Parts: sequence; C-alpha cells; structure tokens
Amino acid sequence: MVLIIENLKVILKTFDKNKISDIFFDLDHTLWDFEKNSELTFKKIFYLMNLKISLNDFLELYRPINHKYWKLYRENKISHYDLRYQRFKLTFLKLNYKIDYSQIIKISDLYIKYLSSFSFLFFGAIDLLDNLIIKYNLHIISNGFENVQKLKIKNSGLDKYFDNIFTSEHIGYKKPDYKIFNYALNKVNVKPESSVMIGDSKEADITGALNVGINAIHFNSNNESLHDLCIIVESLKEIKKFF
Repeated sequence: MVLIIENLKVILKTFDKNKISDIFFDLDHTLWDFEKNSELTFKKIFYLMNLKISLNDFLELYRPINHKYWKLYRENKISHYDLRYQRFKLTFLKLNYKIDYSQIIKISDLYIKYLSSFSFLFFGAIDLLDNLIIKYNLHIISNGFENVQKLKIKNSGLDKYFDNIFTSEHIGYKKPDYKIFNYALNKVNVKPESSVMIGDSKEADITGALNVGINAIHFNSNNESLHDLCIIVESLKEIKKFF
C-alpha cells in the first residue's frame, strides 16, 4: 500500500488533550507483550511435542520471518493460511530441522490455542489505562484474529477498559487501510480530530491513523527508525503526560 502521509499539508505532532474524547489502542506490541507471550507459548509447544531444538535459535530466526509474513498479510499479499503455515515452514527450513507438514500444522494450531493463555503486558499498561479511562472512551483497533485477540484481552484483564474491540478479521480491512479507521470512527461516532491512535507500528498504526486525520502517538517498542510524523515515546508511562 502506498503511504500518502507526505501529501498532508499539516502534520499535528501534538494535540489539545481537552479536545480529545476517544483513544484507540493497538494491542500486540503496544499493550500486550507479544514477544514475551509468544516465547512462553513456543516453550510450552516444544515441550508438549518433544521438539529437540534450541528455543533461542528458533526464535532468533522466527521473529524476523514472522514480521515479514505479517507485513505480507497486512498488504493482502498472502492468505491467513499462508501466514500461519509458511512462517513455521521457513523457520524450520533455515534451521535444517526435519519436520513434516502435519507437525507444522499441529504447531500452528497449538500456537493459536495457547498464545492467548499467557497474559504479560508492557510495563505501565494498567497504570496508563487506569488514568485514561477516567476521562476518555477507550477502544482497540487490531490486525489480529478476532477470537484470539478477544481472548488475549480477556485473559490479561484488559476487557474492562475498552468499549469496543475492532479487528481486521471482523471488519474485512487491515491497518493501515483507511477503511478500518473510518469504520471504527463511524461506529464510535467520533470525529478524527477528537481521537488519538496509540500503536507500535509506524506503517500500520501511525500513518494509517494520520491519513484519516486521527492524532497519533507512536510507542516505539520495536525500535523503528525515528520520524517527525507524531509524538514518539519509548515507554507507556511517558504517554500520561500528554493527557
């Protein structure tokens, strides 16, 4: 998808908190500690399946491959099935670990089954939400799968904070597509300038939100390259000062 943010005449790096009524959060890598929970999930799967392989070696290869395939999925270049299967196939191939199709499918199924059972959040997540919910309406916009994301939110105790959970699987569009943001704005009945998007991905969360006029805060949990599109923070506790 071609990013059109460069065509905007004005890029608001800051915003008037008194004009904000609704805050949209990404989930994975923003509130929910995806990498830590994912590592614990694989540790459990390797034990259950008696896989004789170093977890550290696996994760070192898997993480960039997973990010690559999620990007392809976000861009509608691969299917849900391809995302779930190919990322594991390629990782084991690079490890020169012999594994058959049925085992990869089992790993994929177990991963989806157990991932949401782990519930580690980024430091400061609950404190931030406790502060924001007093004054603002809070919502989730996620590219994750509907049932999995809702289980993550429930099992980690986040469900009490959010009025709406918008997933790309349910809506039919993935961030940064403007349609998913407009869908959420219309459902909540809020104007873009009265809302803020908080997320970890410059491409999916930040440019996607800014392209429809939503203010944005980039929680740079993935150490992405710096930019001047919006506020950038390195920790969730920094966000409180903007509200």
